[in-house]
Amino acid sequence: MLQPHTKSLSINDKAHSLPFGAIQGTTAEGVVSYSSDYDSVDGSQYPNRKAFRSYYDGIYMGYKWQCVEFARRWLYINLGLVFNDVSMAYEIFKLRAIRDVVNSTELPLNAFANGSLRRPEVGCMLIWDEGGEFEHTGHIAIVTEVFDDKIRVAEQNMNFTPWPAGQSYSREIEAKIGAKGDYWLKCAYTGSSILGWVIQTPDTRHSVQLPEENPALFKIKLTEHNASDCIDRPWLNIANEDEAAYVDMMKGHWLTSVEEDYFKYFAVSQSAVDSLESATDELHGLFMHATDYVLQHPELLHSFALPSAILAKVMRSWDNRNNQLITSRFDFAMTDQGLKVYEYNCDSASCYMEAGKVQGKWARHLGIKSGDDNGADLFKALVKAWQECDVVDVQNGTIHVLQDIDPEEDYHALFMKKAIEAAGFNCVRVIGLSTLTFGEQGEILDQHGNPIRWVWKTWAWETALNQLRKEEEQEALESHQARVTQPQIVELSDVLLNDDIMVYEPLWTLIPSNKAILPVLWSLFPNHPLLLNTSFELSDELKATGYVSKPIVGRCGENIQLIDADNQVLANKGGAFAERQQIYQQLFALPKIDNYYVQICTFTAAGHYAGSNVRVDKSMIIGKDSDCMALRTLDDQAFLTL
Repeated sequence: MLQPHTKSLSINDKAHSLPFGAIQGTTAEGVVSYSSDYDSVDGSQYPNRKAFRSYYDGIYMGYKWQCVEFARRWLYINLGLVFNDVSMAYEIFKLRAIRDVVNSTELPLNAFANGSLRRPEVGCMLIWDEGGEFEHTGHIAIVTEVFDDKIRVAEQNMNFTPWPAGQSYSREIEAKIGAKGDYWLKCAYTGSSILGWVIQTPDTRHSVQLPEENPALFKIKLTEHNASDCIDRPWLNIANEDEAAYVDMMKGHWLTSVEEDYFKYFAVSQSAVDSLESATDELHGLFMHATDYVLQHPELLHSFALPSAILAKVMRSWDNRNNQLITSRFDFAMTDQGLKVYEYNCDSASCYMEAGKVQGKWARHLGIKSGDDNGADLFKALVKAWQECDVVDVQNGTIHVLQDIDPEEDYHALFMKKAIEAAGFNCVRVIGLSTLTFGEQGEILDQHGNPIRWVWKTWAWETALNQLRKEEEQEALESHQARVTQPQIVELSDVLLNDDIMVYEPLWTLIPSNKAILPVLWSLFPNHPLLLNTSFELSDELKATGYVSKPIVGRCGENIQLIDADNQVLANKGGAFAERQQIYQQLFALPKIDNYYVQICTFTAAGHYAGSNVRVDKSMIIGKDSDCMALRTLDDQAFLTL
């Protein structure tokens, strides 16, 4: 989701600010601009997540009422054109194609920098870079009139005040023509800048040419630090609970379980990391779009094999905008042939402590100076995600970190507990379920007798759902209700499926984390460069390319099989999910570097890229015992000479 950019409104603007969804103005063509003042949202008019999604003629325009939504709606209504989803508005400057909806064809786009010899034109998109007034997001407006000394634009989410009476545009922007005919637009806000304008035209004269991607920059390189005397000296601080738990699990101060790999790490280029960041943000948006699509088309839900008793709860969870995502993980294959996503883990992602803390401390211990730590900002991003989660009562609320009795979950739980506490919340860790009890009113109490209201869990949602699958579904619900009114042993489903407890990551993450979402994504965004052809049925096309069969619900790579184009089994992993429904995904193997197959993992905080690391295995399938190793970013030139 594109986050609304925040503004410091003047006293006059505040006095005349319109509530969310009120009409600010209407263009000469009849396209309405709406106020995007999220602070004034009326919950009765916008009761759920669906209400914030804008559709026109059944085509998704964007999130109400953000700048991208207005631009896409204006272009569709007036020109029948729709541009692809982007993670941030400024990324539109790099788009080079737009879709003609009527003729189902792609038409060329070209971008022209502020100061170009080609002037903006009516109907073109004016793009601001990220920064200043448009921190993180950038901004987009539609040009409605062009003069020698100014242009006029129409837009949303610039301010929340009405357009002047009788005016069919939001504002004028001053222009100046240079000695060579170069056309410049003034940016009135400190710290922000106009990138330029994007025009639907095949004419590339005076346009911005995107640098041709160098495939060599998308390789992953294994490097080794010069041996030092650090190997026998402890480097993780066991006075910190999370680090002590990690040391206990690893049986020492290790990043990887293979002693011979102690000094080794992987390097990627800055261009590759930029692509990973952009891909992560864009894919999050695509997966959220697909999630909404599935929940608006209930006939698709049978493919997800969820207990029918839980479907209404999943829909309510998605509809409730307060059920926010804190963190998640994408798994990528990155080679000189491209960047492809395998799946999205937003139910109960792992390895974020390795990425956000351990790999950085390992590099500092060894004195590695080359490159940057790819997880350096992850912890701060998690803290910010919790701070921006405004559901928990900071003064009176406690977030419970709920985990199974497992050494790996120990340090993950403790790492997240530190982030929650750094965000200003009280946090209590609960190990297992044996210390939980039912209160007199049916509420669930922690080991101190305090009610549980907010939970962050390491358990997968499927663990709780399996409890429902063991019984007839209706009997399971009745049994659940009986346990609440007739207290006995607290089970996981009693906590996670409790209507009085808000859980992170929320119940709706069952949909994007389920691999049944992958064929839906491919049907919605066919041939998207980041996606792999995926189907519920094994097609001749997939047989011809080679394919991977995966259970729609599985963990740790279990029951995955890789088959090449000659129908030869390349890899096959057993597990506990053999009876689950399968999907079939185009084969795009992990790169093999030295003796390892290497997978890139990117982590999000509140749906945005927050860091990355690698997982490696001598098998082609990454599993529970696959090692994490350090990942560092080098500038492009240093990477090419490595």
